[in-house]
Amino acid sequence: MSEILANFNQLIEYLCSSTNNLNIKIMYPPELVKPMREELTNIGFTELHTQQNVTDALSKEGTTLVVVNSVCGCAAANARPAAKIAVTNDKKPSRITTVFAGVDSEAVAQARKYMLPYPPSSPSMALFKDGKIVHCIERHHIEGRPAEMIAENLAEAFNEYC
Repeated sequence: MSEILANFNQLIEYLCSSTNNLNIKIMYPPELVKPMREELTNIGFTELHTQQNVTDALSKEGTTLVVVNSVCGCAAANARPAAKIAVTNDKKPSRITTVFAGVDSEAVAQARKYMLPYPPSSPSMALFKDGKIVHCIERHHIEGRPAEMIAENLAEAFNEYC
């Protein structure tokens, strides 16, 4: 069973990667992503499903964390656990939000516009202050790193900007 899941995850990562020349857009079924969404929403993250939701969240004064959630293994093993740990920090953003790559396409595209000059990456996490990006953790900073290390990086950004 674990070999089947590993192969499935590899296929998903390839199809979602920038090296995918097949031009396939994957939309994940709601029942597949529901537990992945709930890992964050159950602790207070607000889901942003539309372009307007993202614009509204990032146009507010104060700090906003945006987690670009994903079905990939590094999101499950590292990114979501790191976000959950980081928001227990004494200083934290005014708003904690999430968009889901491969599901909320419009919202993810809008979030990525705000995340420039960082390239599209999922999973990823970005901290905004008054609508301007001040800190970003890209996928290559997430892969292979323990959740605690990623959470510490986020907490340091929270301590500086929140």
